[in-house]
Amino acid sequence: MEDEFYSRYEIIDAHTHIFPDKIAEKATVSIGRFYDLSMNSRGLSERLIIHGSRVGVTKYLVCSAATTVHQVSQINNFVAEECKKHSEFYGFGTTHPHSESIEQDLKQVRELGLHGIKLHPDFQDFNADSPEAFRIYEQLEGVMPLLIHCGDSRYDRSSPERVANISKNFPKLTIQAAHFGGYQRWDEAEEYLAGCPNVYYDICSSTAFMTAERAAHLVRKYGVERCFFGTDFPMWGYRKELERFFAFGLTEEENKMILSENFKRVYNL
Repeated sequence: MEDEFYSRYEIIDAHTHIFPDKIAEKATVSIGRFYDLSMNSRGLSERLIIHGSRVGVTKYLVCSAATTVHQVSQINNFVAEECKKHSEFYGFGTTHPHSESIEQDLKQVRELGLHGIKLHPDFQDFNADSPEAFRIYEQLEGVMPLLIHCGDSRYDRSSPERVANISKNFPKLTIQAAHFGGYQRWDEAEEYLAGCPNVYYDICSSTAFMTAERAAHLVRKYGVERCFFGTDFPMWGYRKELERFFAFGLTEEENKMILSENFKRVYNL
């Protein structure tokens, strides 16, 4: 597809990762090894903007999960600083279920002007519906949204059933369930998450592993109004991900909803 085609749409990337310059290469390689996938780029802010601007992306949800407790404050400060530099960025902070200062972590996130919390149960070594994680959701509910990695055929920490349990126990918590609600576990995601009234879905790191028909089915099952476009940058490239997205065969209005309008509505932009 030509870039002129993309210019017909406002595009928001609802799921991207950025890292400080000194660790970007190491972090990107590490993620690629974890998933046994070739990465499209390095997780640098400037590269994200360069790649996204080529297809007309206007805003990026940027985040990074803390793999250890001592990283939390550093990551929150880094994401906030990058958001100050780049008006296109919409930053999510992080915390860690093993932190002894979750309340302070979330206070820092709010004071820095960040808009939500990103958690990755597999990287952070906790079960998504564990008592220690519930301590976080109790403080997030009704205050700020949660973006959570969902699914992996190798692990059960962030299974769709666990995420559905979060939804049930915290009905006023806005949940962005990554990867169509369950990376490599989409049958389970459909079973457990479809119909959860406070769950929304980004479609990143999914369409490369399913047919366009299967993806379109999930969109219909969850509700078009609940789905966000995303790339999981630096994992995937924009042109290929957009090509896969438009292959769903949705209507023009539905395309616009997923590419930007849903995100703006849910996050009050």
